[in-house]
Amino acid sequence: MAAIERKDIDAALALVTDDVGYDNVPIGTVTGPDGIRGALGRLLGTAERIEWVTRHQVGAGDVVMNERLDRFQLDGRWVEVPVAGLFVLRDGRIALWRDYFDLATYRRQTGPAPGS
Repeated sequence: MAAIERKDIDAALALVTDDVGYDNVPIGTVTGPDGIRGALGRLLGTAERIEWVTRHQVGAGDVVMNERLDRFQLDGRWVEVPVAGLFVLRDGRIALWRDYFDLATYRRQTGPAPGS
């Protein structure tokens, strides 16, 4: 999450497995680091700043879940989307990343979501 906030996609992708599944629930699933790069690349490229504010987080074994507010500064204004995230680790790296959010909340603030 810190790497995404820095807009350092390479550092973020170093933390995932080669077969990672990234399920951006209302939009769809991509596989592998290149899939994540494609799914997040446009947003990371257009956002002036990114903040992922974790409200709550729990972990058990290889599973981490969090509730957060994902904030993206676009054209000088903040877009805020409440998100529930699930991360499943394998050998210390993310093997499954699933984000649940309301796409209409994003679209009300921006128009169609990147990748949709």
